[in-house]
Amino acid sequence: MDIKIFSNKDFPVYLPKLNQLYDDLFDGGKGFRAKLVQLVAETLELPPTSTHLLMQTIEFIHNASLLHDDLVDRSKLRRGKPALWLKYSPEYAVLAGDYLLARVMVNLSSYGNIRLVHYTAEMISDLLEGEWLQDSIVGDFFVSLDQLDRIHNLKTASLFKWCLRAPFIAQENYNQNIHELLIECGTILGQLFQRSDDLLDFNVRNYEGKAILGDLKSSYLNSFGAFLCSDLSKEQINQLARSHDLDQVYTAVGGKDAFQKKLSSFDEKNKNLIQLYDHLLKKLNDELGPKSKNLIEKFQKLPELLYWRSKNP
Repeated sequence: MDIKIFSNKDFPVYLPKLNQLYDDLFDGGKGFRAKLVQLVAETLELPPTSTHLLMQTIEFIHNASLLHDDLVDRSKLRRGKPALWLKYSPEYAVLAGDYLLARVMVNLSSYGNIRLVHYTAEMISDLLEGEWLQDSIVGDFFVSLDQLDRIHNLKTASLFKWCLRAPFIAQENYNQNIHELLIECGTILGQLFQRSDDLLDFNVRNYEGKAILGDLKSSYLNSFGAFLCSDLSKEQINQLARSHDLDQVYTAVGGKDAFQKKLSSFDEKNKNLIQLYDHLLKKLNDELGPKSKNLIEKFQKLPELLYWRSKNP
C-alpha cells in the first residue's frame, strides 16, 4: 500500500498495551477497503492528506468492527491467529474497538466537512444495527436469503458504499445521480463479497485455506447455507445444522452432486448481480465523463476479486 495507515503517533504512547494490541490487529490485514478508497481518491485528485485520512478512517472502522464481532461471536481465530479478545481480554477488545471509533470522529471533525462526519456516523450506526440483527438470528436455521441480504447491506455493504462515496463527499461533490449510482454499486459489491466469504465456510474457492464450517458450528446459517436450505425438508435442515464436516453437509442436502448443483445455481444468481453492476458502471461512466475511464476499468475488475476470489483479475 502506498500510504501507511497509522503510526505510533496516532495513539497515546502512555498506553503501551493498547499500541501492542493495535500492532497485532493491523498486522496481516490486506487493507483492501483502504486501497479502494485510495483508488477513488486519487482519481478525484484529492490531496494526499485527505486521502490518508479517508484510508485511515475506513481501516479504523473496519478493524473496530472485527474486534467487536469476534467478541460477540466468540470467534477464537482471526486471520489464522488467536482472536484478540482471547489474547488480551474481552475488556481490552471492547475498549480498543471503542477507541478506534472515537479517533475516527475526532479526526473527521478536525477535517471540517460536516457532511462527511454525518455520513460516517450513519455508517457506523448501520454496522451496529446489522450486528444486532445478525445476533438475533443465531440458531435460526430457517432464515431466508432476503433476511440475510438486509443484514449484509447494513454490515458489509455499508463499508463498501462508504469507500466509493466518501472521497466524493470529501471533494464536496454532491451530485445526486452519481451518489445514487455509487450506493447501488457499493451495495452489490458488499453482497458479492459477503456471499463469497460465506462460500469459504463450505470450502468453495477457499484458496487461503480458512477454517471451514465455522459459521455452521456457531449455529449461524450464512447466505450460502440459507440458499442450500431453501428447498430442503425440515428434517434435512436439522441434519445440516448438526453437520460437523463437509461429508455430513453433502449427505444432508442429498449428496455431493446436489451440493454442486446448488453451488452452480448460487453462482448463476450472483452472475446476474455482476451483470447489473456492469450496467450501473456504464451509467456511472456517463455521469463522471472522460476522466473516469481508469476508475471504471478498475471497478470492472472488482467482482473477479471479490466474488470469484481471483488473485489477478
